[in-house]
Amino acid sequence: MRDYDTITIGLISISDRASSGEYEDKGLPALKEWLGRIIANPMTIVERLIPDEQPLIESTLKELADKAQCALILTTGGTGPAPRDVTPEATLAVADRELPGFGEAMRAVSLKFVPTAILSRQVGVVRGSCLILNLPGQPKAIGETLDGVFAAVPYCIDLIGGPYIETHPGRVEAFRPKSAIRPRAGQ
Repeated sequence: MRDYDTITIGLISISDRASSGEYEDKGLPALKEWLGRIIANPMTIVERLIPDEQPLIESTLKELADKAQCALILTTGGTGPAPRDVTPEATLAVADRELPGFGEAMRAVSLKFVPTAILSRQVGVVRGSCLILNLPGQPKAIGETLDGVFAAVPYCIDLIGGPYIETHPGRVEAFRPKSAIRPRAGQ
């Protein structure tokens, strides 16, 4: 039997209005609730609620990846075509490498639910040993998108040098090649 690795996850909600207190942020609670149902590892969650300002988004991503040592950062909001939607630009600016498959898959998942998914500019990137994914801003869409792509996240994090992430069986099953699977705790 082995212990689960502890993981640090960064959650960033990007919204001018929520960060100014104009309305309650629903992105961070949606992300925490989803992760709590899916991930079996002990987690440290680092949260930020910030406005749609590219330099601030970039510095927050760097802080969470480099200083807080997050293995995964999930952003919510700022991925549309509006002039203030700059999350993808900020994410790409701090990236070591882009993983285009994540953006393609997230849009494909969302397109099953809404035709406006084609307007999304979500990206997935690697910075050091951290995976950064841009998610939609609506809580329902956050869950739908993560349900559709999260199976690939744990193995991606393995490959970039992060902790081994376990998922709860029957919820979202992490996909790994047989050679990369560790026995579950208690097996």
